[in-house]
Amino acid sequence: MIELASLTRYPTLATRLAASASATGGAVLDDAGVQRWLEDRRRVHRQRVRLVPLDEMRGWHFRPGLGDLRHRSGRFYSVQGLRVSTDTGPVREWSQPIINQPEIGILGIVVREINGLLHCLVQAKTEPGNVNGIQLSPTVQATRSNYTRAHGGATVPYLEHFRRSAAGSGTVLADVLQSEQGAWFYCKRNRNMIVEVGPEVEAGEDFCWLTLRQLNRLLAVDNLVNMDTRTVLSCMPGWHRAPDGDRQSLHTEVEIRSWLTEQLSEHTVTARLMPLPSVHEGGWQVRPDRITHRDGRYFDIVGTEVDSNTREVPSWCQPLLRPRGTGIAALLVRYHHGVPHALVNATVEAGYRDVVELGPTVQCTPENYTQFGPEHQPRYLDLVRSAPAGSVLFDSVLSEEGGRFYHATTRYLIVDVGEGLPAAPPQFHWMSLPQLTEFLKYSHYVNVQARTLVAALRSVLDRAREPREQIPKGEPWSR
Repeated sequence: MIELASLTRYPTLATRLAASASATGGAVLDDAGVQRWLEDRRRVHRQRVRLVPLDEMRGWHFRPGLGDLRHRSGRFYSVQGLRVSTDTGPVREWSQPIINQPEIGILGIVVREINGLLHCLVQAKTEPGNVNGIQLSPTVQATRSNYTRAHGGATVPYLEHFRRSAAGSGTVLADVLQSEQGAWFYCKRNRNMIVEVGPEVEAGEDFCWLTLRQLNRLLAVDNLVNMDTRTVLSCMPGWHRAPDGDRQSLHTEVEIRSWLTEQLSEHTVTARLMPLPSVHEGGWQVRPDRITHRDGRYFDIVGTEVDSNTREVPSWCQPLLRPRGTGIAALLVRYHHGVPHALVNATVEAGYRDVVELGPTVQCTPENYTQFGPEHQPRYLDLVRSAPAGSVLFDSVLSEEGGRFYHATTRYLIVDVGEGLPAAPPQFHWMSLPQLTEFLKYSHYVNVQARTLVAALRSVLDRAREPREQIPKGEPWSR
């Protein structure tokens, strides 16, 4: 029987997390061993991905009448049209294709104490949209269609630890529904879970136990720790709590909630699903081979044929969203009364379940703004691009979800602005890292890009606490 962890566990949990994040010994594998394991998995995993016309994907069809792109089973997901109107941004009305996946999947990490340290069980997994084959995924990364075996394939390992109806046992440390990319998904959300288990749980062939210190270091490697692992890690409770709460924060939690409520109240977004062929009104071309915008911007919908020797089924076809350009997601940070703060942006995206979620300071694909004047460029983008090397605490190109996106990458940055940034404009607000951690306990507050940056910021702080090591960046972050 799975039991929810009580709040009284958190101080103890925080101590255990800190030990896992800073200890250089006690790991199941040393750092060299982790690299050897990854190399071995890369040799074993064989996946071939071929781009094919949309109308040649077996199992998929343009639905008669509506024209939506769907799987013959009616499961998994579909590509539909969306008509949007809003009161913000350089474009106030548009239509676009969007991925509609109403079912809720499970993204779960199993943790276990080994050699006196908490370890996370991660999986070496290939996804058809990955730029480089294998990436590190959570213990379980599965849609409802996958884990109910709608594809007729094999069962999902370790799934029993994340379902109350199953026979597994453990202590739930985190369990929250979180959104995904609101520009590409319609109201998409997954269940993010962390469950602590006992010594009876062992690592399978494609799985490996890693300490938080090891995961922190691997986060800085381009295209290695996948999006789903990053979002689950951000939901880990008990990290970096401010002992004096609001007194050490630039704004109280009540002030932040009032600001966010004001943003939710003042902005409007109307998003309505419509037949896929209707997106031609927004400049989109629905063709037998692909769906593309006439200006060559934003993204394409392409077809893929996949063969794999390590997935639940050996061969399948599916459509994927292929972005045009590499995104930028950047967080401006500073210390206030000894507590790290981040400048968050009240982002508005058509696919959110609510109007606004807390996003990074900068979140954009710069190529999509070349048609607009300087007044419509994303605020702080120039500051991020011109930041001195010594102020950049984190800089890594990381992949977005390879099961739905084809070669989708974002450059994630964390920039220390010291005391040089003026007061935040109305759309932005300073939040302490403990406050962000508190908001991550609840659904639909912090968007998926910001969650990656929360995990990255924690890795920066944890690495600074490692014995005999300091971050060679701004001095305050090495304290």
